[in-house]
Amino acid sequence: MGAATALPTVGGVLGAAIARLTAAGVPEPRADAEILLAHALGTTRAGVVAACRDLLPVHAAVAFEALLARRAAREPVQYLVGEREFWSLPLAVDRRALIPRPETELVVETVLRVAGDARCIVDVGTGSGAIALALARALPAAAVWASDVDPEALAVAHANLARHAPRVRLVCGDLLAAFRPCTVDVVASNPPYVAEAEHAGLAPEIRDHEPARALRAGPDGLAVLRRLVADAPDVLVPGGWLIVEMGAGQADAVGSAIVRDGRYAAVRTVEDHAGMERVLVARRGRGRWTRS
Repeated sequence: MGAATALPTVGGVLGAAIARLTAAGVPEPRADAEILLAHALGTTRAGVVAACRDLLPVHAAVAFEALLARRAAREPVQYLVGEREFWSLPLAVDRRALIPRPETELVVETVLRVAGDARCIVDVGTGSGAIALALARALPAAAVWASDVDPEALAVAHANLARHAPRVRLVCGDLLAAFRPCTVDVVASNPPYVAEAEHAGLAPEIRDHEPARALRAGPDGLAVLRRLVADAPDVLVPGGWLIVEMGAGQADAVGSAIVRDGRYAAVRTVEDHAGMERVLVARRGRGRWTRS
């Protein structure tokens, strides 16, 4: 009886965990502590709050301590629980692929707004498969392809697509190299766009744990975006769309590359909720110069 009463309560352990994560510089210590404790208990964050006065079982305490130590070392909470929500769907995530961000949903929203009748869509650099599976579920009549140069990332995408959008086809290849000319209605992408020198200054969760190959893109962060601008007109049908996510302050440079290319008829940007130009939208021209 005495040993049982000596067990800590869920609320007590949670409070100590919040203090520990705060001291470690974790940006959202309460939310992360609740998520990890819920994971250890096999419940939800609401379940944790409801159980605050309950004693914490020994097995959950051991599991939680291991998770908490890793989070205090700044390992992303999404990797610790193995899941991230995107487009209201739970996606499996681990260190083989970038963690999907809420702002990337703007790429999906933009495709649906400007090209809802698309018949063939390619998600370039699919990573976890987030963009591809969201578009496949929203546009059941479209053929959706998910490509990535990294077989390990494709393995993560395969698991997510098998669960949520099994008709999406996976391709291992460098950007658009695997696709034939003039066959694609939409090229969508969240490509690497972090400058080499900026990578060292990123939050430890990103810098030390997420795959650098999915983040870094040359000295100015534009190496992959420039390639997409140059390569997309070759595979797009006349009037097809290039819709890409980009980083802060990159809109002018990417827009200028599109204008210089000469094969696009229109270009515009879409702002995210913070007012930043987050997504660039370019339409392939319909002139006689296009391939057929």
